[in-house]
Amino acid sequence: MKTLIRTAVCASLLLSTASMAAMMSQSTTMVGGAEMYPSKNIVENALNSKDHTTLVAAVKAAGLVDTLQGKGPFTVFAPTNAAFAKLPAGTVDNLVKPENKATLTSILTYHVVAGKYEMKDLEKLLKKGNGTAELKTVNGQPLWIMNNGPHNIQLKDGKGNVANISTYDVQQKNGVIDVIDTVLMPK
Repeated sequence: MKTLIRTAVCASLLLSTASMAAMMSQSTTMVGGAEMYPSKNIVENALNSKDHTTLVAAVKAAGLVDTLQGKGPFTVFAPTNAAFAKLPAGTVDNLVKPENKATLTSILTYHVVAGKYEMKDLEKLLKKGNGTAELKTVNGQPLWIMNNGPHNIQLKDGKGNVANISTYDVQQKNGVIDVIDTVLMPK
């Protein structure tokens, strides 16, 4: 009986050590006070970021959770809570109302590009385009990327607003997230 208990304890320790080692071996990025794991999808990681609670609520209100948990790959330019706070007072509360779901969906899908574009990929596009390049968003409208000094890329939306990328290449199971400081608006 003692041998059985020792074996069970040893097996349990080995399994928990192996699980911890697997989690620690993943290259993670801290976003909103939480580690973002490459083995999780975009929604699973975003749920843990304290800086993206408004984005998560908007994604839920627009019914886009299943889409962003899909296979992808996707590149998501993820505005922070502070980015949403820069919008005129009441804008977010109005957008999450059921009757505004189409508008909210249009805005959110404007932050998503099909395919995985890491910083190095964006830099290649910028070099090819002499400092600017156009990306087609999931909502069908263009979004422009621009150089703003070495290793600093900005996004320009259809209304002329400019967003800075503050955190690049947050790896996800189904793509990559870049954290931005401004909500992008389609034309």
